[in-house]
Amino acid sequence: MSRTWFITGTSSGFGRLLTEQALERGDRVAATLRRPEALDDLVERFGDRLWVARMDVTDAGRVREVVDRAFRELGTVDVVVNNAGRGISASVEEATDEQIREIVETNLLGSIHVVRAVLPQLRAQGHGRIVQISTAGGQTTYPSFGYYHAAKWGVEGFCETAAREIAPFGIGLTIVQPGATPTGFAGALVTAPEMPEYAVSPAGEVRRALAAGDFPLPNDPDKIVRAVLDLVDSGEVPLRLPLGEDTYHDVRASLVARLAEHDAHRATALSVARSDQPPA
Repeated sequence: MSRTWFITGTSSGFGRLLTEQALERGDRVAATLRRPEALDDLVERFGDRLWVARMDVTDAGRVREVVDRAFRELGTVDVVVNNAGRGISASVEEATDEQIREIVETNLLGSIHVVRAVLPQLRAQGHGRIVQISTAGGQTTYPSFGYYHAAKWGVEGFCETAAREIAPFGIGLTIVQPGATPTGFAGALVTAPEMPEYAVSPAGEVRRALAAGDFPLPNDPDKIVRAVLDLVDSGEVPLRLPLGEDTYHDVRASLVARLAEHDAHRATALSVARSDQPPA
């Protein structure tokens, strides 16, 4: 069964790989990116099965325009993949206001713009899947990635809420959490001038590992894309799909620690209940 995909951020990384693999198996893809010429080779290979549009996810008006045109010209879209994003490596004190705004606008607001734009179309057709590409850093944290985490934790909260709201319309939503993977993402990270105070700190250690190419990237990008395709083919709609040994172990450790801390404050939490209410 062939499908039609709408994928953002297709110039490189997971977006490019997913576009290519979906086309190779006979599907149609509406690919959006800021530089459409980056897909000229795929247009030559796959012809009219690849629909390309220039789009910056931070421009809400343009997102609505491109989404509406894609549905109008393609007739239906089965899977929407929210993949466009940017990364930043800097301590919370080092990043500039402009850098913080760019990361939040792309990773958080950009994803929200796409979901809001596609929902009327998906509701009208009565079915569809949204795949939100997140990261292990949407549920755990690493030094030097505070603003990336802020955006990804935010988008996961948004998507978890949206998933519950849209399920009655036959629309599924899954948050996919790849671990560290050699997609070129690390090399494209936004950075800020290092403050000497952070040279000997967890943030400084991560910065040096990235600069030296010593930051571990244990996952296979093709296998991650294959897992996304398999997920869609299976018809299953988990809320989250962790992909990578690092994702699995790091997120699990974070959840266990959070639960332990949560439970440690049970007595205090319950102590502030109103006295005229029955006990929880």
